[in-house]
Amino acid sequence: MCLQGAGFGVILFTLASIFSVIACANSSGIGIGIGIGFEDEDEDVFNVMDYGATGDGLTDDSQAFLEAWEAACNALVEFPKIYVPEESTFLVNPISFYGPCNSPTINFKISGTIIAPESPDVWNGRDASQWLGFEHVDGLKIDGYGVFDGRGQPWWDQSCRYHPQLKQCTKTAPTALKFLWCKESSVRNMKLMNSAQTHILVKDCNNFKIENLMINSPGNSPNTDGIHIQASHSVTITNSQIACGDDCISIGDYISNVQIANVVCGPGHGISIGSLGKGGNYVQVENIRVTDAFFNGTTNGARIKTWQVGRGYVRNVVFENLKFNNVKNPIIIDQNYCFVRDACKEEETGVQVSSVVYKEISGTSTTDIAINLNCSNAVPCFGISMQSINIDSAKSGKQVTAHCNNAHGREVGVFPGPCLQHY
Repeated sequence: MCLQGAGFGVILFTLASIFSVIACANSSGIGIGIGIGFEDEDEDVFNVMDYGATGDGLTDDSQAFLEAWEAACNALVEFPKIYVPEESTFLVNPISFYGPCNSPTINFKISGTIIAPESPDVWNGRDASQWLGFEHVDGLKIDGYGVFDGRGQPWWDQSCRYHPQLKQCTKTAPTALKFLWCKESSVRNMKLMNSAQTHILVKDCNNFKIENLMINSPGNSPNTDGIHIQASHSVTITNSQIACGDDCISIGDYISNVQIANVVCGPGHGISIGSLGKGGNYVQVENIRVTDAFFNGTTNGARIKTWQVGRGYVRNVVFENLKFNNVKNPIIIDQNYCFVRDACKEEETGVQVSSVVYKEISGTSTTDIAINLNCSNAVPCFGISMQSINIDSAKSGKQVTAHCNNAHGREVGVFPGPCLQHY
């Protein structure tokens, strides 16, 4: 059989299904491709092959990509398109694509595979935190059912997290795709794999959409967050599968109006708001909605994490229709985060966590505490609402419990519970 279900009933039609259809059809001689159907002679199409790319996976094609981008960005056409053709592999060194461009919309159609350099030495003298970057590009649309392969293993092998004994271990490694100061932009129908560190960073962006992505790195790969959002507003993430070695999705500071729906997470550390307030800054995070998500074998499920020294707020957050399978910490708020875990002294400061809804949540926990709301004594959590929650132990015959500290709100139909301090 060539077609299989997407799994768990969460995502009805995923990127994995699309790749399966293509592979099956091609193996049958039908010859279905994933090309975009561009003709080279179209004046609004800028094929990287026309700018000197070889697509052999060995030759550095960076300059061809930059020249194609420069031509498309400066073109006086309505819808310029950079085209990376299928059935080719392009080695691209660390580079950035800069805007603004002449057109209000610029399309980057990637049907082939783009690979990073294998050796970390290529980054000597360069920004080690980035592989491919897009800066000040409005109306950017990345699409095409292609692949970004960060080839991160050499970076993981020298990571200070796992190899602190190495004299030249590295704390910083390249993020595969960085989007900085981009408005009205999107990434759709792509596969990202084996990033050296975070796969996608969205920072200082407004109205950014991520849809139908497959992100895949080993569960033990260090700091390989799937998607990290920072200082951005009106961000949507939908219909994606994320497997990585850190948070599947992490939400940083200065964030508002984030919608996350139909996401499968695992392995990984769950979907996290935070950590926030580490430097004692004033945190501003609000209007976050996570719905229809499945967590499989993750360290955390729905997590909010703030440092004691921080100030400000996290408010108006909804976690709804979540399913957990063998998750270590299914529901967790930790307002008492500090540098020495489990040895945090009491502080008079804290980030206010309020108006958080947990609704229609079920599944299994691998630890005894399935619900853990560890809120601050100085700045307690309030306005917590818990409805229709049923979390059992993943271990036969075991019981799970709920632990709430300085957490105020209401709960109806919650197991394990009750837990909250009622009004």
